[in-house]
Amino acid sequence: MVESGIMVVRAERRPRRLGDARREASLGSWYRDAAMHSRWDDAEARRLEGLDLLVYASRLIGAETSLVVWGGGNTSIKTIERDHRGREVQVLRVKGSGSDLKSVQRKDFPGVRMDDILALLERDDMGDTEMVSYLAHGLLDSGGTRPSIETLLHGFLPSHAVIHTHADAIVSLTNNDHHRDVFAEVYGKDVITLPYRRPGFRISRDVADALRGHPDATALVLERHGTITWGATVRDAYDATLELVTRAEEAIAARKRGRPVFGGPRVPMREGAARRAAALAAAPRLRGALSRTRRVIVTFDDSPPILEFVSSAHGPRLSQIGPATPDHTIYTKRLPCVVALEGRETGESLVAAIEGAVERFVADYTRYVDANRFEGAELGDPRPRVVLLPGLGMFTAGRDRRTTGIVNDIYRHTIDVIGGASAFGEYVSLSARDAFDVEYWPLELYKLTLAPPEKELARRIALVTGGASGIGRAVARRLAAEGAHVVVADLDEVGARKTADEIIAAVGAGRALGVGMDVTREDSVSAGLGETVLAYGGLDLLVSNAGIAHSCPVERLSLADWERSFAVNARGHFLVAREAMRILTAQGLGGALVFVATKNVMSPGKDFAAYSAAKAAEAQLAKVLALEGAPHGIRSNIVNPDAVFHDSKLWSEDVRRERAAAQGIPVTELEEFYRKRNLLGVRILPEDVAEAVLFLASDRSAKTTGCTITVDGGVKDAFPR
Repeated sequence: MVESGIMVVRAERRPRRLGDARREASLGSWYRDAAMHSRWDDAEARRLEGLDLLVYASRLIGAETSLVVWGGGNTSIKTIERDHRGREVQVLRVKGSGSDLKSVQRKDFPGVRMDDILALLERDDMGDTEMVSYLAHGLLDSGGTRPSIETLLHGFLPSHAVIHTHADAIVSLTNNDHHRDVFAEVYGKDVITLPYRRPGFRISRDVADALRGHPDATALVLERHGTITWGATVRDAYDATLELVTRAEEAIAARKRGRPVFGGPRVPMREGAARRAAALAAAPRLRGALSRTRRVIVTFDDSPPILEFVSSAHGPRLSQIGPATPDHTIYTKRLPCVVALEGRETGESLVAAIEGAVERFVADYTRYVDANRFEGAELGDPRPRVVLLPGLGMFTAGRDRRTTGIVNDIYRHTIDVIGGASAFGEYVSLSARDAFDVEYWPLELYKLTLAPPEKELARRIALVTGGASGIGRAVARRLAAEGAHVVVADLDEVGARKTADEIIAAVGAGRALGVGMDVTREDSVSAGLGETVLAYGGLDLLVSNAGIAHSCPVERLSLADWERSFAVNARGHFLVAREAMRILTAQGLGGALVFVATKNVMSPGKDFAAYSAAKAAEAQLAKVLALEGAPHGIRSNIVNPDAVFHDSKLWSEDVRRERAAAQGIPVTELEEFYRKRNLLGVRILPEDVAEAVLFLASDRSAKTTGCTITVDGGVKDAFPR
């Protein structure tokens, strides 16, 4: 039944049956997380009430990846609270803008006075700016979190609890050219559907009017957007959401059975090793192409669902129809960039195809903005956030690893929706104009302003060798604290991962990676840099720090010990720097190399020939790289520390004993001897060296290359000259 654009269908209530999970597990790779299971725990829920119970239910909704993407969806309850004068008032507690359901907290639910909300039912329309200002005046606690842009939608509904999601299965039913017939077939009656309208006052009023006309409706679906369910209790609203989505999942499973997905394969899917090699070759060049305005982090995904879609006969074409819901555009843009590949391209031909596709995307995106711009809308970064490569996989880009993960997750959901919608007919989406209005909508862009300011090394990727302990560990932690994504490399892989875990605990998931690396072996260095490229897309900063020490008079020095010192302290720096230079020059974004050498380069020590000579070779390499890197905007500098004992594996018990013997002092006095030797009489810590490395790695030293900075407290024989 259709009334003035509103369709009403009846849903038959059915509890979830045992065995559903086994059936849904067979739905196929393209329909991810198909099984919609209740996560509600009566024992836990009984201990909660009011806002705490809403927080609990909201997190359950957020935990279902097929219900909401990051930051999407919202929930609310209506309560009685006391205002600043102690009067009892009815209040809407609704999720605030920019918070995420899966980790939402009490503070993320601002309270808005219901009398102020209901007064707006007398209005026919209201502009966005006026609405935001009005709601700010209606806050129970002034100065708190901004309420959701869909606050009025929640407030206009009379029920105690309201849940709004962007469920993949429901959007699949609305995003096809037979959606009216599909809804009638799936639900029968009493589920209302409304045509797409951008969030705001008008759609909130439409929802209120629709329910006033159909008071027995059990749920409402916003076409090409999502679901609205409600209940007398939070549990009722939660169950209503699951019930609605379950019916959609079952319909999709039935229609999908026996049908080829996305028209079947068109481009051959390369073997895993070939995909990895192609991604390693392409990622730095792609990152360079996507970072012309500002650097981005780039990640690669060649999982089966992605490969199936991008390599299919219809996938690339379907990807150009539009997003699954308007909320997606703020992160993914309206469309992905599709690279026209036949499955045979490698090396330069592959890279050329990718760069050409990005250039065409930029031109098309600029035309899209010009054709749809409204007053005040300015062209944002025109480069794609999602790049699809038939036969290979998908690259996603963002300001940091967390954002690229969000973009990846959103596009995986888009693939799910396209697959579900295509089971019923031709996939459809928002018009270009509607998509633009959301992508450049000030109220949607406001969410991005809630992110904390970017730090000095934000968007940069650093590799630190010898990062499991001592100087390397301190450097890795310091660079991460300033915003860098850090790959911690060390022969001690367990130690490298431990350092990375410490960084993640301090600054957030995705910001560090620990890898095993033997800097003396070409294959190990190549593999470590490969992990860096696959994890983050490229490299900006190399801190070549790994080293060993051996103290012995020349006359007793074995050839094996001499060569071992040169293998680590000279060859190791060469192998790592060579691999880094290849990535940096491919990106075309400049970069910085920082070599941690030693005071011994300037002032070699007695009985320290193998160490001093090898480190001198490292320093000469760094200076040559300053000459070779300058035309590419790549700087190369040196830090010369001295006597850094704390947390150091270089100062082993053997080295301590040998150096003490060389100085004619007891081992117990060694650290004090070195402290007194420097002019300032200070102890040098790993963190002191890390500060010098940060200076040379950052734009603070943007006009400095070929330089040596000493961190030794002042050793006059080691003054650079």
